[in-house]
Amino acid sequence: MIDGLKRALRAGYARLSGRLANKLILFFSTIIILVVVSLTLISGHMLRKESVANSIESTENNLKLVNQNLEDYLADIEQLSLPQIRYDELLQAIVNEDTDYASKMYLEQYLRSLFYSRSDLNGIFLYLIEQEKYYSIVREGSDTKVRTGFQSGIAAQPWFEQAMDSPKSRSFQSFVQPNSQIGYMTFKDPGLMAYHRVIRSIASREPRAVISFYIQPEVIEEILQDIPIEQGEHLIFLDPDNTPFYADDLSFFEQMKDTSQWDYLDPSESDGDSGNGSGPIIWRTPEGSQYLIVSNTGEKEKWELAKPIPYSNIYEPARQARNVGFLIGAVFLILSIILVAWISNAITRPLYRLSRQMRKFSEGTFDAVALVRGQDEIADLNRHFNKMVFRTNELINERYKMKLVEKNAILKALEAEINPHFLYNALQAISTKALRSKDFEVADMIGALALTLRYCIGGKDIVFAREELQHIDRYLALQKARFGDRLEVELEWDESLKSLQIPKLSLQTLTENSIKHAVEKMSGTVKIGISAAFTEGHFVITVEDNGPGIPQERIDQLEALFQKDWEDTQESENIGLKNLNTRLKLLYGEHAGLKICSTDHGVSITMMIPRGEDSDVQSIDY
Repeated sequence: MIDGLKRALRAGYARLSGRLANKLILFFSTIIILVVVSLTLISGHMLRKESVANSIESTENNLKLVNQNLEDYLADIEQLSLPQIRYDELLQAIVNEDTDYASKMYLEQYLRSLFYSRSDLNGIFLYLIEQEKYYSIVREGSDTKVRTGFQSGIAAQPWFEQAMDSPKSRSFQSFVQPNSQIGYMTFKDPGLMAYHRVIRSIASREPRAVISFYIQPEVIEEILQDIPIEQGEHLIFLDPDNTPFYADDLSFFEQMKDTSQWDYLDPSESDGDSGNGSGPIIWRTPEGSQYLIVSNTGEKEKWELAKPIPYSNIYEPARQARNVGFLIGAVFLILSIILVAWISNAITRPLYRLSRQMRKFSEGTFDAVALVRGQDEIADLNRHFNKMVFRTNELINERYKMKLVEKNAILKALEAEINPHFLYNALQAISTKALRSKDFEVADMIGALALTLRYCIGGKDIVFAREELQHIDRYLALQKARFGDRLEVELEWDESLKSLQIPKLSLQTLTENSIKHAVEKMSGTVKIGISAAFTEGHFVITVEDNGPGIPQERIDQLEALFQKDWEDTQESENIGLKNLNTRLKLLYGEHAGLKICSTDHGVSITMMIPRGEDSDVQSIDY
């Protein structure tokens, strides 16, 4: 029977692996199963580890903040217990209490002032050690009178001895434990805890009295409520001697005292220090449950705030995520196997057609097109093949058209060269006629215009700065003839900078912009300044005017215009600046360009040309 089963399995495997599609199905299904299972297990482990780390981090931060608030509150109570500037008066009243009526009144008034200054105290007791007498004021309904009484045996109580032995002359008393000794027989509601302070003589350091503050439980509970407590979690507040001053479940705290069931957390599961007697602790209950005990110890008084968290709570998000991961993985696995089967059966059919078309294309048949069916990878390959064929034909056509455009451009360039020369010769003839008529001003203007025209039709794109300055001087002479005294020009150009090379007609473009947007729009005198300087890494040419200025919104529009491609540019008003900015970047690289800014007295346009290695220019014909 076993041999028959083995033969059946071998036959089934041979049948499945007999076709290429079945091999692909088997291969990819195996890979998908391994990937899904591996990812699910790995992600589950990582989620559990991350859940522990996140729980520790968030709980430690929360405990640290709340513990700080608790210590600040206890420090405030300690500050309240110190008589400060009235220390001598209080000691004098304590010493003379049994013989001086005024001293009794002083002590009663002192207790009232302390009691009414706070709303978080159940009562205040002042115990006079030598007299074995106490003054008290407690919160019992509306009757808050100061009362006196005598009680022996207080000096033998633990809190009293602890306060006497303390270097700081104080002690804290917890009432969390059942049947806790309150201290005063007449006091029935001490609250959650008490703070006792010994008042000593300044000269002899002999104890004269003990003042006790009984704190309401609502105060501590209100501070601790900032710590979120989920079901099964607990919260414990301990003094440096591990005496509980707050415990939401005292029986749980009693179980935790068994340190034999403690184990420090593995450092790999926490960012804090572990395994050295500090950091989070793993506690195993006798029932087998595990708790993560996260604690924080105060920096001042070393009070400890501890929060035991069940591992079941910590791992609950990880379990939910793991279950969702298994569900998603199973759905993904089923869909993937179905998809793999469909793709595998569809792969082999179009492969031959595609290879045949590719063979035709390699033999020179550039109109070969593959048939596209479906949306699988082979169909996508067919589409890319068709795009390649289309792009190849397009490039062939573009190359042919470029040859035609190049021939037309040469013809138009020859035509454009003939027409300006004719116009230049005509201007020379008119200038000669003006000289014969002794109209020298017109002759100078025509001569300047002729030289300007000759400069413009020159074949160079890069010129020396002195050539550009000569051209701009002739251009401004023509403009001054138009505007008269309304146009003033100031040139600051060092002689050593005149040998630099700049784009031809660049200064004219910037100056023409100032004339168009400043001189033409104002009736008064407009001053145009042209300057050049070297800065770190750039040669800077600035043209500024004292015209009406330009709003920031328009500057943003111009900068956006500089970034647009030529085919996207519809604005013609500032096409000269756009053209110059493009020329600068083509000649010198991306570090070159124009910068426009509005000043307090007009507009400033700066042309930036990189120096040395900052420029991307490879070769320039001069």
